[in-house]
Amino acid sequence: MRSRTSLGVTLLVTAFMLFSMFFGAGNLIFPPMLGVEAGTNFTPAMLGFLGTGVLLPVLGIIAIAISGDNLRDLAFRGGRIFGLVFPVVAYLAIGAFYALPRTGAVAYETALQPITGWDSVLASAAFNAVFFGVGLLLAWNPGSIVKNLGKFLTPALLALLAVLVVIAVTTFDGSPGAPAEKYATAPLATGLLEGYLTMDSIASLAFGIIVISALKSSGVPTGAPLVRGTILAGLGAGLLLGVIYVSLGVIGQIIPDPSLYDNGAGLLSDAANLAMGSTGQVIFGLIVLLACLTTAVGLIAATSEFFHVLVPRISYRAWAIGFTLLSFALATMGLDTVLSVAAPVIGFIYPPAIALIAVTLLQPLLHHRITMRWIFRLPIWTAVIWSALVTLGVDPLVAWSPLHDLSLGWVLPTVIALVIGALIDSRQKALQPA
Repeated sequence: MRSRTSLGVTLLVTAFMLFSMFFGAGNLIFPPMLGVEAGTNFTPAMLGFLGTGVLLPVLGIIAIAISGDNLRDLAFRGGRIFGLVFPVVAYLAIGAFYALPRTGAVAYETALQPITGWDSVLASAAFNAVFFGVGLLLAWNPGSIVKNLGKFLTPALLALLAVLVVIAVTTFDGSPGAPAEKYATAPLATGLLEGYLTMDSIASLAFGIIVISALKSSGVPTGAPLVRGTILAGLGAGLLLGVIYVSLGVIGQIIPDPSLYDNGAGLLSDAANLAMGSTGQVIFGLIVLLACLTTAVGLIAATSEFFHVLVPRISYRAWAIGFTLLSFALATMGLDTVLSVAAPVIGFIYPPAIALIAVTLLQPLLHHRITMRWIFRLPIWTAVIWSALVTLGVDPLVAWSPLHDLSLGWVLPTVIALVIGALIDSRQKALQPA
C-alpha cells in the first residue's frame, strides 16, 4: 500500500511533467502580448485565454482519464473513419509537422540569436541538431520521462520563470493603455482565440495516456485511484499554467513603452534585460530553451508511442528517430516555413477535438440513459464538416452562424447536432427490450 506522502510526491512530479509538456514556446510568448494588447480589458481577455489555454486542456486530460482510452480508441466513438483519420492528423499536427519543429525553430530564434547574433542556415542546422539530439536522448526510454521532466527540468524552468516574474513585477511601474482594436470590442472572445493557438487542447488528448502510463509505472493501481490520480495531475498542471499565464500577462501590462513591441518574444527578452541586464538575457534564453526542450521531449514520446501502437512492426525508437529527423529538417528551414505548413490543419482539427472532449465529459452523466452513439457522431461530424468548409473558404455556406466572425461559428451548429443526437439515442434506448 502506497503511503499518502509517496502518492503525493508521485502526483506532484507527474503534474510537473505534464505542465512542462504543455508549456512550450507559444505558451511563453502569447500571454505578455495579450497583456499589452488587451490594455484595460486585461481581465476578460485573460479569462478567455485561460478558458482555451488551461480549462480545455485540463478537460481533455479528464476526458482521457474517465474514458480509460487512448486518443485512437476515444476517436472511434465518432465512427470508423473519424477514429482512424483524426488521431493521425492530430498527432502529426502536434508532432513532426508543426508543434515539434516549432520548438526547435523558436528556441533558435528566441534563445540563441539574441545572445550570439548568429543568423544563418548553418547556425540553425547546428543548433537544431544539438537541440533535437538532446530531446531524442531524453525521450529514448519512455519510462524515464517522468524523472527527466518532472524531477529535473521542470523545477529548473519554474525557478527561472519565478525569478523573471518577481524581479520584473517589482521593478516595472508602467500602466496598461487603451486596448487594441480586437480587444476593444470582444476581449473575452479574442482571448479565447489566442488560447486556441497554444494547441494544448489537442495535445491533452495525446498527453493523457502518457500521464496514465506514468502513474501506472509508479505503482498507482488501475480503476478509481488511477482515474483520480490522472485528474489531480491534470488539475495541478492546469493550476501551474494559469499562474504562469497571468504572471506573464501582468509583465505585458506594466513594462515601459509597451507600444514598442509587436511580439511576446521580444517583449520578454527586453523585460529580462531591463530588469537584470545581461544576466536577465541569459536567464530568458534558458527559460525559452527549457520550455521548448521539455515540450519537444513530450511530443517525441507521445507521437512515437501512438504510431508504434498503430504500426507495431516499427519500433517506438524507430518512430522517434524518424520524427526527430523530420522535425530537425523543418525547424532548420525556419519558423515561417513551419507555420505555413501547419496553419490550415490547426484550424481544421480544433472544433472536432473540442466536440470530442465535450461529449466524452457528458458520458458519465448520460450513458445509463441513452445509447451514446449518435450523441458522439452527429456533433463531431458537424464540427468536421463546418471546419472543412471554413478551411476551404466556402464562407457563404457558414457565415450565417453566430460568432462566425470570431472563428467560433461552428459552436451553435455543433450544440444543435449534440441535442439531436441525444434525442435519437434516447429514443433508441427506449425502444430496446428491457
